[in-house]
Amino acid sequence: MKRLLATLLIIGLNSSVFALECGGSFNSWLKSFKSYAKSQRVSQETINEALSNVHYLPSVIRRDRRQHQFSITFNKFAKRVISAYRLKKGRQFLKKHKALFRDIERRYGVPGAVIVAFWGLESDFGKNMGKDDTLSSLATLAHDCRRSEEFQKELLSALKIVDRGDLNPNEMRGSWAGEIGQTQFLPSYYIKYGVDFDRDGKRDLIHSSADALASTANYLKQLGWKRGEPWIKEVVVPKSMPWGKSGIRQSYSLSYWGSLGIRDRRGRIVHGNIKASLLLPMGKDGTAFLVFDNFKNTYLTWNNSLLYSLTAGYFATRLAGAPVMLKPRARINSLNSNQVKTLQKILASRGYDVGKIDGIIGEKTREAVQKVQAKLGMSADGYPTLRLLQRLK
Repeated sequence: MKRLLATLLIIGLNSSVFALECGGSFNSWLKSFKSYAKSQRVSQETINEALSNVHYLPSVIRRDRRQHQFSITFNKFAKRVISAYRLKKGRQFLKKHKALFRDIERRYGVPGAVIVAFWGLESDFGKNMGKDDTLSSLATLAHDCRRSEEFQKELLSALKIVDRGDLNPNEMRGSWAGEIGQTQFLPSYYIKYGVDFDRDGKRDLIHSSADALASTANYLKQLGWKRGEPWIKEVVVPKSMPWGKSGIRQSYSLSYWGSLGIRDRRGRIVHGNIKASLLLPMGKDGTAFLVFDNFKNTYLTWNNSLLYSLTAGYFATRLAGAPVMLKPRARINSLNSNQVKTLQKILASRGYDVGKIDGIIGEKTREAVQKVQAKLGMSADGYPTLRLLQRLK
């Protein structure tokens, strides 16, 4: 599962504007980049070793151009990626490496279930990390003009990984977009958050599960993970409540949510001072979650797709012992991607900000839907349905 490239977080590198022009002859561009890398204190030995066999990959550009998100309901997506196999393997790993996860949580405050869920979704627990030549992929994307500056920084970071002895160039294989390791870090993340947890003298996020998992916890901690606090909790909502209070941007205390009749899976009214947002990924009749700062500060930075983030968070709760999610209490007439596009066009024509018209139910689309639902006197749960589309037409 690849992290959305739109959320690239470039941290800890030289902040000067890159002077290399994109496009043109790839060989000429690569020669210029070698000079730039040397000016950034990458050793000549590393430059020669890492870039001597780099070549332009047209297939990477084709894959970059046809990137798209897909339209699928949360329940179907979660069922697809949180397979019985992944649940079983995840629980086995938590048990087998209990001491490792205890040590990681002691240092970084992140529970093992959270780390293992990302591990399973990103690479099937280290089995499928990708086989593409990382340096050639990054050089191709850095030479291309669509996101040249970002990938020049990533290519420089990859050289620094080699330069400090963590990996050699032949070992650097991963996704076509340059992500490497068991939890798929971009090279800049590798440089910033990679740790040598097994104390063998190098940060090896490909071959060392200890390094990869501890680095994941380190990254989450640096994003603001709060030790001992929850991240996501499935709840039961009443059939009638002020649905306009839902959404990632609105946050209230557990006691407030309890006053509206929200209960946990055991039927107890939720209570407490900690704040949470109510997310309804399939509307008022579907699965409901209270999400906390640990979700908003970390999961949505890891991947800003609400679909992926909720699935990863829910997967972690299952590994931690939560029951399987409740089934929808009523039939939900979800829209397909073409219908979502139609809805987005109608809303945009009426002055609502839906973001990109792409057939994806993103945050802006949900907020626009919530506003128009309230205006029409419908339950403002932010989830677009066939009934809403028919009303607007």
